[in-house]
Amino acid sequence: MNAPKNTIVVDVREDLREGREPFQRIMMAANTLEPGQDMELWALFEPKPLFAVMAGMGFEHEAEAQPNGDWRVRFFRAAPARV
Repeated sequence: MNAPKNTIVVDVREDLREGREPFQRIMMAANTLEPGQDMELWALFEPKPLFAVMAGMGFEHEAEAQPNGDWRVRFFRAAPARV
């Protein structure tokens, strides 16, 4: 699956398979997002604890289990409400 140009893809599946902690890598990517950019995260499991961390940074998410058991999670900032 190709991500749109306004999406940064962070695939931590290999990190997890090799026992490396991917949190710092994920946070570095999240902190580089510009307005209008999303982050697409690929992981071996649903990263539920990360949802609260990212929500605290102003991100919402959509998570989707893949047929092979991996997870694709899109983190994005909600558009401001128009008055």
